[in-house]
Amino acid sequence: MPRQEGPAAARASRARENWTIAALCTGTVLSALNSGMIAVSLSTLRREFAVDVATVTWVISVFYLTSAVLQPLMGRFADRYGPRRVFTTGMIVIMLAGALGPFAPSLAWLCAVRVLLAVGTATAFPAAAAMVRSISAVSGGSPKKLIARIQLIDTSTAAIGPVVGGALLALAGWEAVFWINIPLAAIAFVAALLLAPRDEPRDHVPLRTTIADSDLPGILAFSATVVALLIFLLDLTSDPNWLLLAAAVGGAALFAWRELRCAKPFVDLRMLGSNLPLIRVYVTFILATLVFYSALFGIPQYLEDHAGFHTATVGALLIPLAAFNVFITPVVERLIDRRGLRSTLVLGTSGLAVATLALLLLAASTAPWVVLLVAAAIGIPYVVVLISITQSLYVAAPPDQVGEAAGLFQTARSLGCIGSTVVVGVSFAGGTGPVDWLLLASTTAALAVVVLVMVVVWRDRSGTSPDAATAPAPA
Repeated sequence: MPRQEGPAAARASRARENWTIAALCTGTVLSALNSGMIAVSLSTLRREFAVDVATVTWVISVFYLTSAVLQPLMGRFADRYGPRRVFTTGMIVIMLAGALGPFAPSLAWLCAVRVLLAVGTATAFPAAAAMVRSISAVSGGSPKKLIARIQLIDTSTAAIGPVVGGALLALAGWEAVFWINIPLAAIAFVAALLLAPRDEPRDHVPLRTTIADSDLPGILAFSATVVALLIFLLDLTSDPNWLLLAAAVGGAALFAWRELRCAKPFVDLRMLGSNLPLIRVYVTFILATLVFYSALFGIPQYLEDHAGFHTATVGALLIPLAAFNVFITPVVERLIDRRGLRSTLVLGTSGLAVATLALLLLAASTAPWVVLLVAAAIGIPYVVVLISITQSLYVAAPPDQVGEAAGLFQTARSLGCIGSTVVVGVSFAGGTGPVDWLLLASTTAALAVVVLVMVVVWRDRSGTSPDAATAPAPA
């Protein structure tokens, strides 16, 4: 067969790039899809298992706590064993979780299945990020734009998730929210085998060696810190246990002590300490995710419990959270190329801070057009923030640690999502009426202002702009 040349070869290469990214996204979106679907399932699960708001949020918290712990490890696994192998293994675990979830007899069982689901989904983004450089080397595409595209589709799916979840709940009950993972993971598994770049040969390292090198004491200290802090915050409005706060502080100190002395730490604090732009990426992403997911997890429960909307209707009303992504993305990418990452990020966080004020409107009216307006107001600036911060990650991360850096990026996302369950749980501790909603909306708006202030004032010690080290590379 004659070799393709010139424009024809470029078109064929770009087409394969698009199909490969689509194949990877089929797997990476499963974490976000499950987040969106569970958002509209919370009221149903509360009734099914007879629990309160704070208790039902554990189906979210255990998922993201597992993700927070495993994302960096899966990034390390991808770098050591090959991202294609790690990605496909994760899809098998997801299919297993999808088969077990519908048979949960209790909320505890359901939480255990959500942990298993998190194990599988934790493999996808770090593995995909590790494959991006190989894909771009063949196609000539920009690595930072490819990784931003994957992250954008990921978040768009989180917003579409309520639509899918609402339809599944209406047609087949909450069990279908788990069943749907089986065909989707199977498609991702097959597509990755056919399209993803083959793993390059690597030195054989036994799995037990990798696990032994994975800093289990550090993982335990991290997990204990997050769990203690989470339980303390969820009980803050009723009967706070101050010993838990002390345990969280002690756990954090122990975690830092361990990581600074460990040869192969779970989180390389020394690497982060020498890379201020990367720290900024993670902190900004945690806070921005906290804002977005507080709205995503809070709106469905408020609309169902207070306004009496059907679950499927709630899902449809949240469509504007992602409806404009396809139109905004190329505009944001051009803006980054022309004005730089920091300017675009300031624009996005400014818009998000203003948009969160629209959440207050829902206390006065839950008319469908108001809900649609509020969802669009939140979704549009968040896309700007997401694209900017994701491109910053790929520029700031050391080239030989992209998989691990991407894993920590997803850990940052998980911590933001865990924080959002605290905002929702505390705000709705006394009910889901307009007064309770005002507390959630006000808290979310205040957090959005904190994100904006941090982005504007946080500068390098040298006095340069915060994203000087993450200026956009040529496409």
